[in-house]
Amino acid sequence: MEFRRGLKMLSCMPIFHGFGLALNIHIVLIHGACCLLMPNFSIKSYSEMVLKRHPSFIVGVPAIFDAFLKIPNLENEDLSFLEGMFCGGDSLTIEQKKKIDRFLREHNAHIMVREGYGLTECVTASCLTPKDTYKEGSIGLPFPDMAYAIVKPGTDDVLPSGEEGEIILRGPSVMKGYLNDPEETAAALKVLGDGNTWLYTGDLGKMDEEGYVYFRQRIKRMIVTNGYNVYPGNIENALDACPEVDYSCVIGVKDERKGQRVRAYVVLNEGYEPTDKVRKSIMEQLRLRVSAYALPKEIIFRGELPRTLVGKVAYRLLEEEAGKESK
Repeated sequence: MEFRRGLKMLSCMPIFHGFGLALNIHIVLIHGACCLLMPNFSIKSYSEMVLKRHPSFIVGVPAIFDAFLKIPNLENEDLSFLEGMFCGGDSLTIEQKKKIDRFLREHNAHIMVREGYGLTECVTASCLTPKDTYKEGSIGLPFPDMAYAIVKPGTDDVLPSGEEGEIILRGPSVMKGYLNDPEETAAALKVLGDGNTWLYTGDLGKMDEEGYVYFRQRIKRMIVTNGYNVYPGNIENALDACPEVDYSCVIGVKDERKGQRVRAYVVLNEGYEPTDKVRKSIMEQLRLRVSAYALPKEIIFRGELPRTLVGKVAYRLLEEEAGKESK
């Protein structure tokens, strides 16, 4: 982006987090733009800031943009003043991105939401969807000073384009190490045959022949059921495509026979009730999009799902809750 006088960035991301601090304060200030910071998110105050201050850029997590689509005050507003919308902190599902991009077009904003990828160990984003190009399911291209590769999990063997494995990266923003923890540092930072130090992210993904990166999920989130590997993100994408579903979270629950079984937590859209009829409808739609072995054995309806301070769905809390059930 070309920065110029008068640009403004609106954010209510916490600044104790690398994403909130680097993108919402550091980058904005070093380019002489204006930070519009909100300590807490509420639909009313957020919509008032958007309409009153006309921010050039909006940065947030999927939960914020989900709420953004439902703000009544914005229903007939012209949002052509938006020059950029950036999402990070958690993965957008394909369906979420489609909804946001459609909303922007309907409100005369000539942009699309651009998803980035980063982690604390490299401060903030190191990969971003290009301004005018999007490949479905991709989180974009590495920044010019960052290099990405995919290795076979548990090894240092670099995989060819198109094959799925662990994302590793290197560049000037990678950490020096974990404070007072040489063992964890040695596991995360490795010098490979090219003589460079690479950060092992613990995330599953792949790269295509053009260098576009596709994030799957944390390796630790993978569910193994009956010997099959199941990716929660794939099922969440399918769930979020159902008209009944607002958002979802999929976890693995301990199962004596299968090792783990798939459980889905679902928050319904307005107008839908948590009935067996709705549950059956969702399952019928899933069967068209998800392999039989990966289908949820349970769909649990909730009014809302727990979130972290950064706004991600706190899947670990759901796993802990499910763990207590089996004891």
